[in-house]
Amino acid sequence: MVIEAKNNKHYNCPVEATLDVIGGKWKPLILWQLRAEKRRFSGLQQSMQGISPKMLTKQLRELEEDGLLLREVYPEIPPRVEYSLTEFGKTVLPVLDALCEWGNGYLGRECILDKKEGVKIADVVSQQLSQ
Repeated sequence: MVIEAKNNKHYNCPVEATLDVIGGKWKPLILWQLRAEKRRFSGLQQSMQGISPKMLTKQLRELEEDGLLLREVYPEIPPRVEYSLTEFGKTVLPVLDALCEWGNGYLGRECILDKKEGVKIADVVSQQLSQ
C-alpha cells in the first residue's frame, strides 16, 4: 500500500513518513534542543558538536518547510533570528521522549521526567566512565 502525503511524497507506511520528516543524524537533536525554549542559530550549533553551519542551515530549513519549526526574525541591528517548535512540532515530543527512554535503556542510564521542567537526563555516563 502506498500512502500519498500532503507534500506529494509517497510512503509505504507511516513509519517511513515519520523518519523522512524527523529522521537523520541532526533533526532529532535539533528538535530535542528546541523542546523547552527558543534557540538562536549559534546556540544550536554550540550544543551539537560536529554539525557544520551549512548542514544546520539545511536541516533547520527542512524542519521549517515541514511545519515543525518557526523561524522568527527580529528587526534589529544586528539581526536576531530565533527558532522554536510550532504547535505541530510539539506533537513530535512524545516520540523524542520515547527515543530518550529507549536510548537510556540501551546506555544503561536513567531518564528522569519532570513535567514542569521538561525532560532531564541524569548524567550517569560520566560517573560510570570515571569508575
